Amino acid sequence: MATLKITKKHHRHLNHPFPATPTFLPFIQGTLFSNPQKVPSSQIFSIGKDFQLLWSSKNGGSLSISHHSRPSRPIWSTIPGQAFVSAALTETEVEESRGSFVMKDRDVHLVCNHQTIEEIREINQFDHSLDGNCQDSPSGYSGSELKKVLNGTQLPSLLITGWIFSMKKKKKQSQKAETYDDIQYEATEPSTSARYWVLFDQKNSNQIGFQVMLGEPNFKLRRRPSSPASGRYRGFSWRLGLIKRRKLGLFWNLARRRGYASATVSSAEEIEEMRVTESVQLNRVCLTYSSEANERFYGFGEQFSHVDFKGKRVPIFVQEQGIGRGDQPVTFAANLVSYRAGGDWSTTYAPSPFYMTSKMRALYLEGYDYSVFDLTRLDGVQIQIHGPSVKGRILHGNSPSELIEHFTEAIGRPPELPEWIISGAVVGMQGGTETVRRIWDQLRTYNVPISSFWLQDWVGQRETMIGSQLWWNWEVDTKRYLGWRQLIQDLNARHIKVMTYCNPCLAPAHEKPNRRRDLFEEAKGLDILVKDKLGQPYMVPNTAFDVGMLDLTHPKTASWFKQILQEMVEDGVRGWMADFGEGLPLDAILYSGEDPISAHNRYPELWAQINREFVEEWKSNCVGKVKEDPQEALVFFMRAGFRNSPKWGMLFWEGDQMVSWQTNDGIKSAVTGLLSSGLSGYAFNHSDIGGYCAVNFPFIKYRRSEELLLRWMELNAFTTVFRTHEGNKPSCNSQFYSNHQTLSQFARFAKVYKAWKFYRIQLVKDASQKGLPVCRHLFLHYPDDERVHSLSYQQFLVGTEILVVPVLDKGMKKVKAYFPLGEGCDWQHIWTGKVFTEKGTEAWVEAPIGYPAVFVKAGSIVGETFVKNLRDFHSL
Repeated sequence: MATLKITKKHHRHLNHPFPATPTFLPFIQGTLFSNPQKVPSSQIFSIGKDFQLLWSSKNGGSLSISHHSRPSRPIWSTIPGQAFVSAALTETEVEESRGSFVMKDRDVHLVCNHQTIEEIREINQFDHSLDGNCQDSPSGYSGSELKKVLNGTQLPSLLITGWIFSMKKKKKQSQKAETYDDIQYEATEPSTSARYWVLFDQKNSNQIGFQVMLGEPNFKLRRRPSSPASGRYRGFSWRLGLIKRRKLGLFWNLARRRGYASATVSSAEEIEEMRVTESVQLNRVCLTYSSEANERFYGFGEQFSHVDFKGKRVPIFVQEQGIGRGDQPVTFAANLVSYRAGGDWSTTYAPSPFYMTSKMRALYLEGYDYSVFDLTRLDGVQIQIHGPSVKGRILHGNSPSELIEHFTEAIGRPPELPEWIISGAVVGMQGGTETVRRIWDQLRTYNVPISSFWLQDWVGQRETMIGSQLWWNWEVDTKRYLGWRQLIQDLNARHIKVMTYCNPCLAPAHEKPNRRRDLFEEAKGLDILVKDKLGQPYMVPNTAFDVGMLDLTHPKTASWFKQILQEMVEDGVRGWMADFGEGLPLDAILYSGEDPISAHNRYPELWAQINREFVEEWKSNCVGKVKEDPQEALVFFMRAGFRNSPKWGMLFWEGDQMVSWQTNDGIKSAVTGLLSSGLSGYAFNHSDIGGYCAVNFPFIKYRRSEELLLRWMELNAFTTVFRTHEGNKPSCNSQFYSNHQTLSQFARFAKVYKAWKFYRIQLVKDASQKGLPVCRHLFLHYPDDERVHSLSYQQFLVGTEILVVPVLDKGMKKVKAYFPLGEGCDWQHIWTGKVFTEKGTEAWVEAPIGYPAVFVKAGSIVGETFVKNLRDFHSL
């Protein structure tokens, strides 16, 4: 029986503008039971040398993990009396359209929502039960089975074993509770059960590893006595109706009332066939544990609509962010012309299965399976993983900054950025050599500090049905950029670098008139493109043309693509945008043979790894002055990512925001994405100045206004990189070079950006050493201030010393600033010098264009140096 259906929607030209919310498996609830003969009423177990687990049978039984330094503060605990491991067999449909993916849970065939604990046991390397010949092992496992379960686990570890099951039950007349003596299982209905293993082991002084694994389910069928031998399924079929109404209990009733995925069993023959011929595994494992009603949840990667996720169901899947993401009317229009192209609040290029909470709890999943974090209940969290097992880690820390440091210690941190890219403006341009030289002359007139020109159209452009698009054939177009090497040399003589563009996709280039190589045909000949089910290169629809995707799991791919980067760098290029990475089809065939859904989430990390390896290899192979000169260092930036991307990526940008003031996909979302990603290990992030996506439909138009452009300049002057982009429709947008006003503002805020370079260098170094982001949500340093918890895009910190309250609404000339509780220092307004001394209060601050509400800590060296530099640059 197939449990995954993939539906292609690439070429639907008229769609429902308000698509239904995808169906999810609802929050599964069940009862926890324990075996009193093997599980004591209360006991403390050690997990390594720094952690402990407390088991208590009180109120139905619960587990609680704490660090020895603070034993009274649980960092993870289960809900008393409720199952913490459950599972299901569920059918899933994926609807795919041009980089957008919608996961829908369909029929739920089985749910094992109740749980027993048979044994809790500490295991060390001297445990005799690890002997392959020993039969005296936990819950009847052989020594060899136990070794297999413990594979990859650090000893000593803690093993919890038992069963998950779904069965009607009735209580005996007994005064006791929550033990096997209280329950009699009625064997007259079909039931399903499966073993489970939960392992906890200490990874280091601040992290516990956890692993949940399921055995194969046992389907127990009992015929009615009156059933003839030839009708062996009749007794089962007679009771199928009861499964929906009675076996799933509250779960089924909620599913019917709330419109979630339906729980059905198609036929007895289907169940028997799964058991006998396919050895079907439960394909959803759920981990349920406690939360507090007022607990805030932060993180989950780069999220654009929310910072706090309590009360929400958060899917973790890499994909296009969408056009509008719920902002209207653009989402309506995007969905109408391309299936679900509008996205929603949860769609993102760079999710991460990680969170931290206001109660100083943090957890992340290892692996790459699709997962959903269900935070809709006040008292609990449930992680639903598409697969039969899950691994992850629970973190200990006493502050948000400690938790980020511990998280990034495990997943990896970015290297220090080359100083040149954080020294001035990164000027995003298109048009060819003469256009670049003309704009360069204008910028020199305005004395703009420039770090680089970013020329994404270096490969040339072609006209398609939707306008001008790049040739995805990664070599310079010598007609468009005549004198390419000379342009690079001339810019470099003024300490200005050239940056370019590439991605892991290749378009057939046989129609390109001045090509030297056809990289698509080369990759096809090397057999390093992702394949379809017929074994042919998978042609993936992308806007107006189809492309082949590099199979990043193939051993030949990395070296081949690094040679392309080598040729680019030999021309003098010192940086590039490594775009895309989020669109691997879910029915693709990869060289590695791995599950394409997990590979889909891993693909952007592999893409980052290839680029990063090239950067490091190039540096190690350089000789002489080039090797010693930090101004020659390479850098790339990208948008797609997953949990470990901060380890491989050097710099990130937030993708394609709308050129609007809106919340879910406009300038406000750029701030939200900046802060949520910073809480998830993405230390270096920024957005396109002015946004990217313009819309020019007959009745729906989004064009970058001059006011929006100027306000976005103010915002990005306080992010890691100050970079412009002309957008997808340059002629529709106000540009930094449009007139004297835009050029003057651009020059002024490039100098504002330069004025805190001294502090930025320090923050970049801190990020590479501790994982702390440059731009920070106030929660990071003021976790005890309840008012801070409700903030999203309204304001943010740069390091600890600068507070930015950007203007994010059209026509606004003042903003409301909040000065947090918790420190003795005051905040000084950089433009007027006014000092705000009252903590925990709000104040309206004037913020006309050119003078955003920015504050520094009064009397701090950073603040005084910043203000002095502003004065020296004539920007104050």
